[in-house]
Amino acid sequence: MKSRPSSPTATPAPRSRRQAAVVLLVLTGILVLAGCRMGGATADPTPHASDTGTSEFSSLDEAGVDRIRQTKIARLDMTSGWLEKASVGVAQASNGPEVNTRGSGKIELTIVAPNGEITGESDRIRFNTTDSRTDFSEVTYFLTAGSLDEFASLIRDGVERYGIDSVVAERWISSMERHPEDKSDYSVTSGTSTGLEVNYDLRYDGTKDIQVIIVHVWPLD
Repeated sequence: MKSRPSSPTATPAPRSRRQAAVVLLVLTGILVLAGCRMGGATADPTPHASDTGTSEFSSLDEAGVDRIRQTKIARLDMTSGWLEKASVGVAQASNGPEVNTRGSGKIELTIVAPNGEITGESDRIRFNTTDSRTDFSEVTYFLTAGSLDEFASLIRDGVERYGIDSVVAERWISSMERHPEDKSDYSVTSGTSTGLEVNYDLRYDGTKDIQVIIVHVWPLD
């Protein structure tokens, strides 16, 4: 009686082949994980305007005042008829700042009013208030001219743009043209066409080279 041949014994794979298979599995896992990360959502690299200080309007805290001095640009939002302290980063208990750039150039100032804009170039801007107010009671800036003709041109510009009394303004100009060497401190009747009260306080001295208009901007209420 013939005996059944025994089954051949399986020969184990060499160790080097087993190690290669393990390395291949590990590499495959790494590639799969990398693919998941690459295909996932990424953070938006674009910063928000509020994070970069690129607001359309200027702030009046210490950093904001320094920025105005550096850029020579100030833009204020008074479209509501008021300039609130909170909107420009100033604490209610604080008094108004002063921005002074004398000797380093003039600031291009824009006040966006309820109707249009109030603009001027000045090396000094003041913000008046009290520690009990939540807003600024007045914004003041200074316009300068090197001659009576230039001074008169600034006044007529205020008449046209802000509704300052033209009759009173022309009467004052005519008087100074007859006596250009005289001295006069005169406040022209305010204009309100922008929705804010704009007053030109004329400081003229014919013996000096520079003439000054102090511009006061007040809320109507």
